[in-house]
Amino acid sequence: MPLTMKSLTDCYILNNGVKIPCIGFGTWQTPEGVKAEQAVLTALKVGYRHIDTASAYENQVSIGKALKQSGLKREEVFVTSKLFNQDHGYEKTLAAFKKTMKELQLDYLDLYLIHWPNPVAYRNNWAELNAESWRAFEEFYRAGQIRALGVSNFHAHHLEALAKTAEIPPAVNQIRLCPGDPKQEVVTYSREQNILIEAYSPFGGSGGGNLLNDQTVAGIAKKYGKSPAQVCLRWSLQNEYLPLPKSVTPDRIASNTQVFDFELDQGDVDLLTGLKGYPDPFPHPDHITW
Repeated sequence: MPLTMKSLTDCYILNNGVKIPCIGFGTWQTPEGVKAEQAVLTALKVGYRHIDTASAYENQVSIGKALKQSGLKREEVFVTSKLFNQDHGYEKTLAAFKKTMKELQLDYLDLYLIHWPNPVAYRNNWAELNAESWRAFEEFYRAGQIRALGVSNFHAHHLEALAKTAEIPPAVNQIRLCPGDPKQEVVTYSREQNILIEAYSPFGGSGGGNLLNDQTVAGIAKKYGKSPAQVCLRWSLQNEYLPLPKSVTPDRIASNTQVFDFELDQGDVDLLTGLKGYPDPFPHPDHITW
């Protein structure tokens, strides 16, 4: 793929016309408090304009504070949050969204996602409850409280079920996606529905670090004079995914933005795609226990 994305503020265009910056700053496993505030402030300082959080991360209060402290105008930062599993259903979704907005101190969200399609508590009626939550999502969207709607961890059959009742289609599907775990069936189906793919844990592993120790990745990084993390993020961009790197270390937060001045050979892209053994086993969304 040519270098179509040349900076953090270059955007993909969602299926409703909304622009979304091509790399987002992930905040999963970043604890509430000073650490989360400083990580987000650092990210915004070095140029990120896309922040990804979720109610389940329990750090929305800190992220809201950081957004206020940054001095940036609201429209300059694209903010995503997610509806967690215990809040599926119409009424619960209304309450959960209100809580998220209060914690983030925002008047609107740029993107709101259903975090998981099939929570263990609703295993027997997951499709019905997703439909109810989506109805609430659509009301928020029409009221201007959310600029784009999406899902996370959805496979084809989850998307097919949602499409039976949805009046507004999802714009995004956020999935664990990294070298060695390309999830091609999910990616292909989502793209057939004009749904953008976001890649969380782009460095592999549930904790997001396993691929950074892989010798193949290290060898490719050396070839380009880049870090393993930068190579993984470049792989995402060249596959036209939207990666969500996470770090709390200022140097790494900055380093993860330096991925627009090189291009991987197609052979290296293919080698990374076919990696074996490093990304840890990832639960199927129909078998999660939360």
